[in-house]
Amino acid sequence: MAGKPKLYYFNGRGKMESIRWLLAAAGVEFEEEFLETREQYEKLLQSGSLLFQQVPMVEIDGMKMVQTRAILNYIAAKYNLYGKDLKERALIDMYVGGTEDLMGFILFFPFLSTEDKEKQRAFIVQKATSRYFPVYEKILKDHGQDFLVGNNFSWADVHLLEAILMVEEKKSDVLSGFPRLQAFKARISSIPTMKKFLEPGSQRKPVPDDKYVETVRRVLRMYYDIKAN
Repeated sequence: MAGKPKLYYFNGRGKMESIRWLLAAAGVEFEEEFLETREQYEKLLQSGSLLFQQVPMVEIDGMKMVQTRAILNYIAAKYNLYGKDLKERALIDMYVGGTEDLMGFILFFPFLSTEDKEKQRAFIVQKATSRYFPVYEKILKDHGQDFLVGNNFSWADVHLLEAILMVEEKKSDVLSGFPRLQAFKARISSIPTMKKFLEPGSQRKPVPDDKYVETVRRVLRMYYDIKAN
């Protein structure tokens, strides 16, 4: 019997968080090894485990997988969250690509200066409400189904819920003009595996704080400043 997947990353969201979400959605228990020192990171590099010298890395099914999208693709396919045919998979890829773009605006938010954070917050909300959320609102309206693709729970639904909650952290009423997304959020959040992951004490990571930022900078030797969009 295969062991639990093991995740190698920082004790925070970053690029690993969507992997945590997808495993949780599939009901898969996983272990984590948190990078806290430069020495840990260099040990992984020296072992040859990091194919492109970067994390996230996930040990699963005898593989040491890197590249976030490759890991997510594998998990989605393995646990039947990737549609029933090529057309559904193409739709899932498109919808995930959109939410991935939106979440990309948030990924480096914790590393910005206070002034740049305010600019970026407004930018994130503007992009979400004018470019991304209208697309998903229309998809749900046009097909009248509970889920984004094929009326079955998929990776696309997991990723959109994650994105919605991330943007709500920047503006709590951001869904006020999107009634179908409000209903979608409630519906997906009530799925047992999702509900469990959203409860306190789960492996879902909180909003990144200064400690997380300092650890990432130290381990990766990030000596440069990140600017807002």
